[in-house]
Amino acid sequence: MRTQVAIIGSGPSGLLLGQLLTEAGVENVILDRVDKDYILGRVRAGVLEEGTVGLLDQAKAGARMHAEGLPHDGFSLAFDGRDHRIDLFGLTGGKRVMIYGQTELTRDLMDRRKKSGALTIYEAADVQPHEFDRQLPYLTYDKDGTTHRLYCDFIAGCDGFHGASRKAVPEKSLCAFEKVYPFGWLGILAEVPPVSHELIYANHPRGFALCSMRSQTRSRYYIQCPLDERIENWGDVRFWDELRRRLPAHHADAVRTAPSFEKSIAPLRSFVAEPMRFNRLFLVGDAAHIVPPTGAKGLNLAASDVYYLFKGLIEHYQEGSNAGIDAYSEHALSRVWKAVRFSWWMTTMLHRFPDTSDFDQKIQEAELDYLTHSRAAATALAENYVGLAY
Repeated sequence: MRTQVAIIGSGPSGLLLGQLLTEAGVENVILDRVDKDYILGRVRAGVLEEGTVGLLDQAKAGARMHAEGLPHDGFSLAFDGRDHRIDLFGLTGGKRVMIYGQTELTRDLMDRRKKSGALTIYEAADVQPHEFDRQLPYLTYDKDGTTHRLYCDFIAGCDGFHGASRKAVPEKSLCAFEKVYPFGWLGILAEVPPVSHELIYANHPRGFALCSMRSQTRSRYYIQCPLDERIENWGDVRFWDELRRRLPAHHADAVRTAPSFEKSIAPLRSFVAEPMRFNRLFLVGDAAHIVPPTGAKGLNLAASDVYYLFKGLIEHYQEGSNAGIDAYSEHALSRVWKAVRFSWWMTTMLHRFPDTSDFDQKIQEAELDYLTHSRAAATALAENYVGLAY
């Protein structure tokens, strides 16, 4: 089989890149090792920057998002038992974020891809990129007991942190940067109305907490926990009680409870691999970088990678120019590192670290106080939260 762009991974980044290319008339095939139902069963974040929203519209997959998503003009920082609202809309000259679950976004992209007739091959085992340093790279994969080859012009590795794309790159060609945080997030999903109409980021002596939502009737809550915590130690009653302890009293009183239908513990890390291009192989999204979820940047960084790669590929096929392709890694990494910095800063400011000294604690308190009393500081936070320009 032959195509122009082979995409490994049918998560949001792979589907978004594939659909943008399809709408622009560039042939592409997506391969994934799992089936469609497994992908749609994964629970992920749901805070979308305006740039991500615009790309979904360009891919003609944004209609349901605009109908059912929740535009947010701000969020709350809670500490010292009080709320301090960050006015995203006012501080950034009219920008906002969209709350829309990643599962729904993925479903919309899958539906649009199906309608457009583009090919996705699910349950493709052992997908491997080959000869991406030459003129005609190809993928191999196993399907129905047979090994297949897919020849292409370019390979986009959208297959996540543990995928085959980055592993195929010679170790000496990669430079990796990593920071592992000494805690995780215990999160639940429950069919309850949100405690507030906007997100709440809470700094508390017992640890960080986040109140978010997927819809007006489905809420997503997180609390900071030790890395060695065990999920079986956290029944729903214990979780709800601990969440309330970390919120200001008026929010704690507003928490509505119900049995959770998803519960998990996620470790936090920052990771960046450089470069993100290896001749005809490009790393996209989590294949190249991971950020802690505190700044809501993971999915949005993947979308910005897609933007730069899509732009470069279109220049190649429509204008005969390789300028965008050649600049892909530089442009993507410039935005990646700014988002990594922001996510690290948010994480450092809002969590309680096990080795925090009295001095460190006073610095954190001063940071929060300055942030909520300085328009300049709040503007910098808002500008990063709604998303830097591509």
